[in-house]
This record gives sequence, structure tokens and C-alpha cells, in this order.
Amino acid sequence: MASPSPHLRIGDAARLSGVNAANIRYYEKEGLLPQQARSESSYRLYGEEEVHRLRFIRLCRAMDMSLDEVRTLLGLDLNDKSDCTQARRTLDGHLGHVRERLAELRTLEANLVALRGRCDGQGGHCGIIETLHRRADDQALPALVPAARRHV
Repeated sequence: MASPSPHLRIGDAARLSGVNAANIRYYEKEGLLPQQARSESSYRLYGEEEVHRLRFIRLCRAMDMSLDEVRTLLGLDLNDKSDCTQARRTLDGHLGHVRERLAELRTLEANLVALRGRCDGQGGHCGIIETLHRRADDQALPALVPAARRHV
């Protein structure tokens, strides 16, 4: 439960939000969290609103949303229908990224299964290692592992 105090230091905000202090500073630098007031001792001070915002950011990031997607969602108004349309567009775009990544992972899985089939554990050499060395020599390894295109 969040503390009612509007003057939480960064460690307390981190503990209550589940976002570590380094990420809190980063989100502040990136404009996802407003610059915080400072105490007389120059400590950043956070209130319940900022802790909630950090939880919101953490939830979005756990769903692999980019900082731009999080920034867009944070900027939307809960009660504005046109903002609801923008939220749907943002989520639809993110779903597209997730689906692309799933396709890449399925291709990777198929390549790994095929590679695994190169060795049955019998014989004097390992077909997996042999195949990897051959592909490295042929510079064909990128065909084995599709480049992950993270949209962060």
C-alpha cells in the first residue's frame, strides 16, 4: 500500500512501485516522469501520484512496450474518447510488434530443432558443433538466428 506522504525519497518510491532507483532516474530523464521536487538535502521527493505513474510504466514495460508507446499512453486522458482511439492504435501497433517477434521466435525454434537433429549423441563427433563451425565458416549463422528487431 502506498504511503500517504507526498515526500517519499527515491528508495521508498522504488520499493513501493517495484521500479529500481536507476530506472526511476532514467524515466525522469526520458520525460516519462516529471522532474521531481527536491528536499533541502537535494533528495528527489515523490508522492502517491508519481508512485502510481511508476507502476503504470512498469506494467507497460513488462508487456514489452517501447518508451514511446508508454509515453503515448501516459499522455492520454482517461475520459477523452478520441484518446481512447489513440490508445487502441498504440496497442494495435504494439500487437503488430509482438506478432512479428513471435514469427521470428517460431523461425528460430524451427532452426534450433533442425540443428538439434544433427546429433543423436552417438559416434565420434557432434553434428551440432560441426554444423555450427561450418555455418560460422560460411558466415551463414545469421540465417540460423533471425535478427531480433526490438522496438524499444
